[in-house]
Amino acid sequence: MSEVLVEYSDVGGSSNTERTLEKAKIRGEELGIDTFVVATSRGVVGLKAAKCLQGKNVIIVRHVTGFKDPDVQEMSDVVREDILQFGAKLVTAAHAFGGFGRGIRKRFNTYQVDEVVAETLRVFGAGLKVAIEISAMAVDAGLVRTDKDIIAVGGGGGGADTAIVVQPSNIHTFFETKVREIICKPRAWG
Repeated sequence: MSEVLVEYSDVGGSSNTERTLEKAKIRGEELGIDTFVVATSRGVVGLKAAKCLQGKNVIIVRHVTGFKDPDVQEMSDVVREDILQFGAKLVTAAHAFGGFGRGIRKRFNTYQVDEVVAETLRVFGAGLKVAIEISAMAVDAGLVRTDKDIIAVGGGGGGADTAIVVQPSNIHTFFETKVREIICKPRAWG
């Protein structure tokens, strides 16, 4: 048995981003984990992560093009290039817990299994849901293995506030996912 300190912030959001990335980096060093998967939308968190974790295997997961508006990518080409210059990799994909199912909900006003899973995970915090979801998206993209632990960083509503150690799985084998540790998360979220 080991004792590990978990850090809880008072609130979620962008004010936690730097601290969350630093905690993730420290825990990665302690465990010998050098793969980090980090969620971003416009790229602010992604760029901070690419800088903070430079030299590590950093995978930045962004929204699919058209997430907010048809044919629009939220992350500018300039920010994308900046992230890539720090050696990070980029995944652009539909949300694992809300792609096709979200289309069904919007069209027919009914929820599908993927969104039920997402809502269930949100009881632990939006950032924890995002961290688990992006780890599966990175596996599906072929950038992360399923037989090794990684550190995943997520948040809700801007910024990163949650970091976990996880052995990820593809989305089609989601229930093989193992959340090993919670490194940090907020006590309150929106």
